[in-house]
Amino acid sequence: MNQDFLTNEYQARINRVLDYIELHLDEEHSLEDLAAVANFSKYHFHRIFHAMTGETPFQFLTRIRLEKAAGLLVIHPHLPVSDVAFQCGFSSLSLFSRTFRQVFGIAPSKWRTAKNDLREQISTGESNLSKTLRNTDQSVSNGKQAGNSTSMYICPETKTLKWRTTMKLNKSMEVKKLPKMTVAYIRHTGPYQGNEELFQKLTAELCRWAGPRGLLQNQDARILVVYHDDPNVTEPDKLRLSMCLTVPENTKVDGKIGKMEIAAGTYAIGRFEVSSQEFGEAWEWLYGTWLPESGYQPDDGPCFEMYPEEPKEGEKIKVDICVPVKPI
Repeated sequence: MNQDFLTNEYQARINRVLDYIELHLDEEHSLEDLAAVANFSKYHFHRIFHAMTGETPFQFLTRIRLEKAAGLLVIHPHLPVSDVAFQCGFSSLSLFSRTFRQVFGIAPSKWRTAKNDLREQISTGESNLSKTLRNTDQSVSNGKQAGNSTSMYICPETKTLKWRTTMKLNKSMEVKKLPKMTVAYIRHTGPYQGNEELFQKLTAELCRWAGPRGLLQNQDARILVVYHDDPNVTEPDKLRLSMCLTVPENTKVDGKIGKMEIAAGTYAIGRFEVSSQEFGEAWEWLYGTWLPESGYQPDDGPCFEMYPEEPKEGEKIKVDICVPVKPI
């Protein structure tokens, strides 16, 4: 066996563990259970996982639980903190509160209700958090000051809710149901925002795998990018994304190519035409301006980008930003 095969096989096994943890955050996990998912001996699994991810399995598990909790606290302002803690797999409220404070520097309840005066008081040790929160507020404020507005209507052809907007990058907004999708993916961990070369590299690598298998010839095939972490919470070097291609359910994968399902559900879908530097502005507008006025709130599940057509050189990129939603 050559070195590339072995490296890809190890990465595929670790990816299975990452996916498994993310799907079972509210459950207890033993080292033996996680090692079995990876098909590694428990005596070697811990060292392999740490070497390939930079974290121990339980550091990763705790971080993902905390980051999900940080999002839930904001998305669901009336959900009791104890419910958030248990939904994210913490055995007690006291353990959750103590761990949350150690990582984010403030109590969960204060994270939820933090105002500018509190954020300015956050100590130097939490300067990255403070900066993130202030930048988020500023992005939302700038979006509203720009005169963006929305109006809702029902499309007579599709019978779905749609919105007219004045946001310069947005071409349409609608809420509709999407079917379950099976995707093959190649994963990246680390910074990615504005890195056009990275996205091109991942796409090319995925297509080199899919092309000889006839998976690109399906007229329903779509390229997606799934974002597993909130860039306003997760440190840049730990951000995860999956470059995906929709495939038949029975597709076999190998090496660094993994397979997962994106659940059927109701999604807010915003079509945008953007440059590689404008993706962040589109996401911020959807979350900071459109969502608060829509009557919807984010639901559990990954957000993703879907590309309706191949980007053309020198032209802006057409992208559908898809966010799972439910009524407020």
